[in-house]
Amino acid sequence: MSFLRFTLRQLETFLTVAETHSFTDASERLGLTPSAVSQLVQELESVLGFRLFDRSTRRVSLSVTGKEFLNSAGAVLKRARQAETIATAINARATGVVRVAAPLVIAGAMLPKIIKEYKTLQPAVAVRIIDCPVEHLVDIVIEGDADMSVGPNTLCSEDVISTVLFESPWVLWCTSDHALAQFQEVSWENLRRFPLVAAGRDHEQNVARMGRDLSSTERISPVDVVDNISTALGIASSGLAVTLSPAYVELLAKSFGLVMRHIVAPDVVRQVCLYQSTKFFNSPAAEGFAEHLIGWVTENVE
Repeated sequence: MSFLRFTLRQLETFLTVAETHSFTDASERLGLTPSAVSQLVQELESVLGFRLFDRSTRRVSLSVTGKEFLNSAGAVLKRARQAETIATAINARATGVVRVAAPLVIAGAMLPKIIKEYKTLQPAVAVRIIDCPVEHLVDIVIEGDADMSVGPNTLCSEDVISTVLFESPWVLWCTSDHALAQFQEVSWENLRRFPLVAAGRDHEQNVARMGRDLSSTERISPVDVVDNISTALGIASSGLAVTLSPAYVELLAKSFGLVMRHIVAPDVVRQVCLYQSTKFFNSPAAEGFAEHLIGWVTENVE
């Protein structure tokens, strides 16, 4: 006998009749006619191959085999109702796990605030942060290891859709007593006279792009390239070098006692984007968090 041959409706009808001891009372509770209730019970008995009830003119009672089947039928229906509840919650974006990848500063300073606010709206949704280098933001989404990623703009394949969240100008970080701190704006010409440390190959490449309009003798080359922005900021705080980053790094940079100066001639702006896969199905929970993230950025980031 295949378990797929009986239906949840038949089990529900059987359990209701067993509880009420009446086809008529069961029909009222289920919103069916007595004949429909009787038909559903007969169909279930036919599939099972044994009688479920002993019937009399006044009362319906469970047969011996019906009593043996009762607990199992009840357990199946209970699990089915739990599954229905969970499915409803998923469709309402009220449960699930969302994996969000981001580089250090966004992962540590921005995402926790967004997640905390989202937890008040959807407390059963678990949002997990994955630390991710900038150069892997797209790959981690393509490979399905994250539902989405947030970070600086980078080249995308057709497997990923990129949504711009906000723009952030590239700025200089230095100590308050550094020679460049006296200026509110720093030109590339002035910057090239001082040692510069870049954070990661992504930053190094962006520094090169920002100075591409300068002559070969004026272009800026970092004296060192470190893996993490926190390391670059630490070096800058010692006065050994200055460093560059998008302005959204401010929360971390100020903890090192650094001051920010805008870089001009030319001004350069970095876009921060949300990356999502076009190959993998986004769960309702992930879709809900993505919408919340976009809304939060719109309201809180200038």
